[in-house]
Parts: sequence; structure tokens; C-alpha cells
Amino acid sequence: MTEELIAAAFLLPKFRTSWTKDDATIRMGVDYIKQHMIAPSLPLGDATSSSDEEDFFSALQAPQAQDNSKELDGYMAILADHMDSLKFFPAVCKLSVKLNTPLPASAACERLFTITGLVFSPRRARQHSRNFENQLLLKMNSKFDSFK
Repeated sequence: MTEELIAAAFLLPKFRTSWTKDDATIRMGVDYIKQHMIAPSLPLGDATSSSDEEDFFSALQAPQAQDNSKELDGYMAILADHMDSLKFFPAVCKLSVKLNTPLPASAACERLFTITGLVFSPRRARQHSRNFENQLLLKMNSKFDSFK
């Protein structure tokens, strides 16, 4: 299993670590989460600072890594198993959505059905499925044709 899949399972409140007791797997998932957690953007305050130097070093003083670690520990400690519990942990929620959201793949399917409509015509209605599949592959791969 990859670290990303382990972390994705940990970030679903229903599963968390209930599916494994292996310490190495748990450590691998937690390390991945800690490395990839992004702290939510903090609202910018008023520009009342006396110098640009203070503004530059103020970002370095923010303990975001420690806050992320505390947030992850809090998430792992709660007993709630519903998705609403992620609302209390914004950085964990953001990473959970990123890891557990499937990519849409409708464009490829729509293209296949369009080409299928072009290949399947009334004159070819009685052809065997294997022949139809071969014609569909030939039609889809015609741009790779090098027999010119």
C-alpha cells in the first residue's frame, strides 16, 4: 500500500486506524499526513506594523507545524465517526478532501460513446461483438496510423 492510500483511509472518520494494527503502517500514514497538511490561510491583520522587517520575520515566528501536529492529534483522538467532525479541523479536512475526492473521468467515456455511435450504424447492426470491438479500436486509434 502506498503512503497516500494509507493517509486517505486515516482521513476518513469512519475508518481512521481501525482497519490496521501495524505500527509501521500507522506511522507511515501519520508521517504522510504531517508532511502534506497545509495550514488554513490566516486573515491578514491591519498594516500598523512599524517596519517591513517586522512583517518579514512575523511569518517565521508562526508555529504552523506545531499547530498542524496538534490538529492531527486532536482529530485522531475524537471518537466521532461522521464526516461533520472534520469541520473542527480545517487543515485535516482540506487534506481529506484532496486525498479522498475522485477525479472526474466523464470526458473519456463521452468520447468513447460518440465514436461508438459513428461505428455502429444500421448497416452494421448484425455484426459480432468482437468485430465491433476491433472496429472501435481501429477508429479510436486512427490518429496513430502510420501507413500513409
